[in-house]
Amino acid sequence: MTEIKTTAVLGAGVIGASWTALFTAAGLDVQVYDPSSTAEQDVLAYVDRAWDTLLELGLAVEGRKGGIRFLKTAAEAVQGAQFIQENVPERLDIKHATFAEIEPVLSDGAIVSSSASGLMLKEMQQGWKNPARLILGHPFNPPHLIPLVELLANDATDADVLERAEAFYTAVGKTTIRLHKEVPGHVANRLQAALWREAIHLIREGVASVEDVDKAVWAGPGLRWAAMGPTMLFHLGAGEGGLEAFCDRYSDSFNRWWDDLGDPRLSGEVSEILCNGVIAEADGKSSVALSQHRDRMITDMLRAKRA
Repeated sequence: MTEIKTTAVLGAGVIGASWTALFTAAGLDVQVYDPSSTAEQDVLAYVDRAWDTLLELGLAVEGRKGGIRFLKTAAEAVQGAQFIQENVPERLDIKHATFAEIEPVLSDGAIVSSSASGLMLKEMQQGWKNPARLILGHPFNPPHLIPLVELLANDATDADVLERAEAFYTAVGKTTIRLHKEVPGHVANRLQAALWREAIHLIREGVASVEDVDKAVWAGPGLRWAAMGPTMLFHLGAGEGGLEAFCDRYSDSFNRWWDDLGDPRLSGEVSEILCNGVIAEADGKSSVALSQHRDRMITDMLRAKRA
């Protein structure tokens, strides 16, 4: 573990509760703030539900569980914390108000990492007098289960902050990537947005149903993507010739496919098609049951990859 022993979680919805579970599993004390009147019971229930999975994945150890305290303000929650994971709603006015509240009381050297998925770091920095300790630390939901964290700093960030944050995330079991240039949606969200755009196009054009397009992903390339990224997989797909041979062999095919990709928008009509399709795919199963099934499969895959 790094020098970080006490963390703060600001905003304790699904993302914040999941971070709390992961941090406590690493033996860290967590100071939580959320304005919801049910935040304490919701977070504690979430941590309890997640605990067996964290033990199974080796992210938690019996007898090492960190403590959880619930504070009445964001300023109280960050006092004494060396690492703050911010997860408040994705509105700049709320982000800026939160940053203005906590900046005067931050401990020396404390890092503030935002889970923001849709906002940009340079936008959030405008809520600080000195944004030197703010970075982007965007997880994938749920953070206690999905390893990825996307990290971004810029010229306004202190030189050591990104490396210290990366070391911290690695110590609690995360897999990090660094963004060298800021773009809306970061990296992983843009990748899944591109795939979903084409999935919607195929559904809307009547090529296949919602369920069959989903099935084409999880029963096909999705299995390979859980092991390696697309570029490495294509490198392997051409045998000894590697990626160079793959590009020579399939450039015409890919160029033809790219020229034919769709460009739909999430209109009311498209939303209705998708909603009707996913209801049929769910086949009466509740969101809770489907989420539990998803998490069980992800846990099994993570265990297999660790082995």
